[in-house]
Amino acid sequence: MSAHDQLVLCLCELTRLLWLLLLPLGFLCVLLIAVLVLLVLAVRFWLQSIRNARRARDGHPTVAFFHPYCNAGGGGERVLWCAIRALQNRYADINFVVYTGDLGVTGQQILEGARRRFNIVLPRPVQFVFLRHRVLVEPNLFPHFTLLGQSVGSIILGWEALTEFVPDLYIDSMGYAFTLPLFRYLGGCSVGSYVHYPTISTDMLSVVRERNPRFNNPDFISNSLFLSAFKVVYYCLFALLYGMAGSCSDLIMVNSSWTLNHILSLWRSPNRTSVVYPPCDVSAFLDIPLEEDGDKKCHSIVSIGQFRPEKDHRLQIRAFKKVLDRRREGLKLVLIGGCRNQEDEDRVLMLRGLCQELGVGEKVEFKLNVPFDELKREMGEATIGLHTMWNEHFGIGVVECMAAGKVILAHKSGGPKLDIVIPFEGGQTGFLADDEDSYAAAIEHILSLSPASRLQIRRNARQSVARFSDQEFEACFLAAMEPLMGTLER
Repeated sequence: MSAHDQLVLCLCELTRLLWLLLLPLGFLCVLLIAVLVLLVLAVRFWLQSIRNARRARDGHPTVAFFHPYCNAGGGGERVLWCAIRALQNRYADINFVVYTGDLGVTGQQILEGARRRFNIVLPRPVQFVFLRHRVLVEPNLFPHFTLLGQSVGSIILGWEALTEFVPDLYIDSMGYAFTLPLFRYLGGCSVGSYVHYPTISTDMLSVVRERNPRFNNPDFISNSLFLSAFKVVYYCLFALLYGMAGSCSDLIMVNSSWTLNHILSLWRSPNRTSVVYPPCDVSAFLDIPLEEDGDKKCHSIVSIGQFRPEKDHRLQIRAFKKVLDRRREGLKLVLIGGCRNQEDEDRVLMLRGLCQELGVGEKVEFKLNVPFDELKREMGEATIGLHTMWNEHFGIGVVECMAAGKVILAHKSGGPKLDIVIPFEGGQTGFLADDEDSYAAAIEHILSLSPASRLQIRRNARQSVARFSDQEFEACFLAAMEPLMGTLER
């Protein structure tokens, strides 16, 4: 037998062996897929039977909001309670449920907190479903691969929510997109989402690609070509999964033009996506008088925002130092914000140390977790409202400063640039900057303006933020929700 014949014989034997191996493997794969499909259908049938039994008992459809931190008291929570209030006022024959992980309080205490913090009282009670495994979405639980860990944790938490209560309409109001396919395909629910901030964005990808060190891209990664390349691949794969999960939503609402651009590029559902600006309590600041400030002997710059790394208080202090180097008298910086935990308190200590290091300790005041009356008083006395977060998704603090009649100086990115600090009826509403030098120059320019010029900018700013009021939010939110609410069987 020739060498050629032996080679052909060997290839035939190899092909036969591979066929004998692949045939059972292929059959096994088909069998596993069939079992998985049957399992999904069985779970879906089980969950829908639970919902049908509940509907027969209650007699009304139910809308559920997934908001594990509904007692946190931030801007996202204000959106939640305003949304529920608007729906309850419009739809009297629908029940409402909130999935929460706040185990240390009762439902009545949560509602009382909403009344106390936001002056929001719901027309009717809501049912709370308390989730026991909220720790699975805590970032501290995942020191590495945090996005992936939190997303997997949200799926488990969403499964707990779904098995505890099966709604007719599910709304993710806190940004846990990976729960959407769970409720849609297993629960058989209509699903919607209100996105405050995309879990991942094209800006985050560009930061890693350009090896730019930021709070979410530490130096040891930005300084390593291999780690940066690995993180880019990880982010791209995660963005693909995130987009697939988000595209399951029947209705998508976003809080700003910046968020809209990112969600459109990731979720690719333009026909189902709309901008619904968050409700800002602008009316609470309208009684602060608008007067010329030419007789002020001391101008204060006020910053409002939690002491989180992305708020970039270091930039505020360093820019303030540059201004003081040229203008020694009659100026102070007031940093107002909340501390969520020990990490935030440690960050405040670091910022105090930076002030001492730069020699501006006596000119910078820190006010932590202040009551609203004190916040309002500080804003009333201030000349400039300061904001330095890069790519802030919206900027409720920016809106509040403008409603209070302050000359706003915000970061030239995100929501402040695209939606808030924009001309109103042809008039200027504020200023934008993006680094220490431009912030310092902008502060000096604002202070050099005549009192009459500053007053005109403040008037324009106050008039422009009426579009972010509770009433505007409710009208836009109800209009967006109407097609989805119309699908509920009553």
